[in-house]
Amino acid sequence: MLDKPEASHFLNPHPAQITWRLDTEEEAYEHYGTPFLLSVERVFRAIRNISFRFQPANQLIPIELTKYEAKVILEALNNCVAHQDYSQNARIIVREKVDHLSLQNIGEFYEGVVEDYVLREHIPERYRNPFLVEAMVNLDMIDTMGMGIKRMFQEQRKRYFPLPDYDLSDSNHVKLTIYGKLIDENYSRLLIEQEDLSLSEILALDSIQKKRKISKEVFRELRDKKLIEGRYPNVFVSSRVAGVTNDKAQYIKNRAFDDAHYEKMILDFIDEYGSASRKDIDDLIHDKLPAVLNETQKRNKIGNIITKIRKKGEIQRQGSLRFAKWTKGRRE
Repeated sequence: MLDKPEASHFLNPHPAQITWRLDTEEEAYEHYGTPFLLSVERVFRAIRNISFRFQPANQLIPIELTKYEAKVILEALNNCVAHQDYSQNARIIVREKVDHLSLQNIGEFYEGVVEDYVLREHIPERYRNPFLVEAMVNLDMIDTMGMGIKRMFQEQRKRYFPLPDYDLSDSNHVKLTIYGKLIDENYSRLLIEQEDLSLSEILALDSIQKKRKISKEVFRELRDKKLIEGRYPNVFVSSRVAGVTNDKAQYIKNRAFDDAHYEKMILDFIDEYGSASRKDIDDLIHDKLPAVLNETQKRNKIGNIITKIRKKGEIQRQGSLRFAKWTKGRRE
């Protein structure tokens, strides 16, 4: 942590480096060696931490934010140094993208799971590098109470930013993503308007803004508090929040009509023109389906509506499945 750079040869074959790479329209990189106490600060200074403005609803003065909070980045870098598996002779990698940072260290997540630290105040019982950790504690770089991860989440919450993401899919690496850009302004405005949201609720809302699936139990809890709306698993910010966030147009785009509405549109089309091909029906209602559905889900939804009308006997198919024309049928 404190040695001179020329002392790094005693660590051979370990590279003893933190590598920073700028991966945007511009490209750059730098290897930062020992002492890590200084290298962590140098990596942070290399990161392009520009400011931008965010305009909350019902406020005349915009909020000015930097892309990254210094405490979050330094905590993440220090964790990489403390928990790296140095026996595998690898570098710590920091990749800077336009809208996020990715930090990767080698070695499995050493004790517990991320949620233990964020929601359950887990205190680690052991460390991979106990002497290094003790030195870093003495230098006030980290603590040994397991609070560092939770602090990163709390700091992002205070800034109304997306929460950090831990990727543990590779059992031999820990990869952390820190966002430097808002994903969904409705999410950010909700955090401003409702300061009493629990961290577990914010975790769920963060998953929703990142288009990730939440459990049915969590869905019901958020829906009961009128924080979300929609049909599971396609959920979005509720109309109440949309009113607060001045995003009513997007809410209407996300909201589904009753199937009966789509059925009537198809039947009216067939009444007017005598028949309808699948392409006719797609063109008729595709853009009117909820915006939260992806293309595959929209195609399936249209197919299900056609099947539903057919089973009621209101339409019938003429021709082969591939070149079918739908005409008025007879109710059974």
